[in-house]
Amino acid sequence: MTTLPSRGLTGFDALYGLEIDRLTEAEVTARVSVRDELRQPAGLIHGGVLASIAESTTTLATARAVEPDGKAAQGISNQTSFLRPIVGDTIHAVARRRHRGRTTWVWEVELSDDAGRLCALVRMTIAVRDAP
Repeated sequence: MTTLPSRGLTGFDALYGLEIDRLTEAEVTARVSVRDELRQPAGLIHGGVLASIAESTTTLATARAVEPDGKAAQGISNQTSFLRPIVGDTIHAVARRRHRGRTTWVWEVELSDDAGRLCALVRMTIAVRDAP
């Protein structure tokens, strides 16, 4: 298991406030504190934030697992289904690996609100390629 404090993240992940609570090659738990900058005009969390959480957590976990073998990971498919809005204080994410192949990994990510209600479901496909 790898723990990655939010301070260790850079770029876009740091900008929207991704915090990784637990990271293994088979499961990731993470959260994002809701701020006004993450809302769309109607006051709901912007769907792009939810899709970004899924892509970042799954790509990061895959990369950590394959880098020792000289490989790199990158998202190639993000299928997000929005089920209900998140209007609370925290976005909670649990990513579970469903397939570990030689060239692709497939993950399912559940995004929920503070009450534990499923708000979005994401299927991510991550490409595994030779590192540049």
